[in-house]
Formats: sequence, C-alpha cells, structure tokens
Amino acid sequence: MSEARKYNVLFLCTGNSARSILAEAIMNKVGAGRFKAYSAGSHPNGTVNPHAINLLKRLDYDTTEFRSKPWDEFARPDSPKLDFVITVCDNAAGEVCPIWPGQPMSAHWGLPDPAAVEGTDVEKALAFADTYRMLYNRISAFANLKISGLDRLSLQRNMDDIGKSGSDRLQPEIQRG
Repeated sequence: MSEARKYNVLFLCTGNSARSILAEAIMNKVGAGRFKAYSAGSHPNGTVNPHAINLLKRLDYDTTEFRSKPWDEFARPDSPKLDFVITVCDNAAGEVCPIWPGQPMSAHWGLPDPAAVEGTDVEKALAFADTYRMLYNRISAFANLKISGLDRLSLQRNMDDIGKSGSDRLQPEIQRG
C-alpha cells in the first residue's frame, strides 16, 4: 500500500545553478507522486548553469521551469510547508539558514561543484554527469524509504547515512543510455 501523503523537499546550494537544480529535477521524477521538490540558493547567481540544462534535456527532463532563486522564497508564510531540507554543497551546510516553518528535517549531502570544473566542454559535461549520478543514487535511496514507518530519529539517521554512504556506486539511468 502506498503512502498517501506528499512530502515537500527543498534542495539547497549556494548558487542554485547546478547541484540543487539537478536534485530538484531528479526528485520530481524519481519521487513523483510521493515528493514535490524545490531548489534554492543562499546566494543565487541568477542563472541555471547551461551544462546542467543540457544534461537534463539529454535525459528527457522538461527544463522550462528551472530558475536560480533565493532560499527566502521558501521561508515565507505562503510558501509550501517543507518536510525536508537537504543541502547539496559544502558552502550551504555551514551557512545560517532561515527558520523554516514547521521545523522540517534536514540533512547535508555535500558534493563537489561540477560548475567549478575547468577544462574542455567534455570534461565539464563528465563532471555534471558524475554529479547527476551521485544525486540520482542518493535521491533514489531516500525516495524508497518507508517514511511513515520510521520515527524521527531513525529517519534522520537514514538521511544522514544516505549523504555519506557508498550508494553513489549504484548505476542510475544515466549509465544506461
């Protein structure tokens, strides 16, 4: 029997141009029906990285709605009630976050910034594909948790373990194409 409740997840990064955008896309696909994902940044740079958009398009994601936005959009009274807030870069993990209404659970799943990779377009594309793979595996593991069957402490432990686990070695859809 499936869980009827839909959980809202916010993925945070500093610039909201790559990792958090990829995570939002993946969760909305992998967790469709159970999760609604959003992304934001502590200091959004205002544009989504073209390598992130190209990768998502190549993987058949609709990219028309993605935009780089500040996290305070999700701290307003009229914002969606967040159940989970997950940081995906090291900078955002150490920053002071807004007070989220409803006290959502949080975790840090830090990943290297693919936008910081210097080199050829092929090398940059590979960095984005690797980040996608790691996020896909972590998000898949999270989306497959039976959340309603876990107490808050167990759920937090699972979220933390996913962020530092070897689940990144699994083979997601990007490896099949």
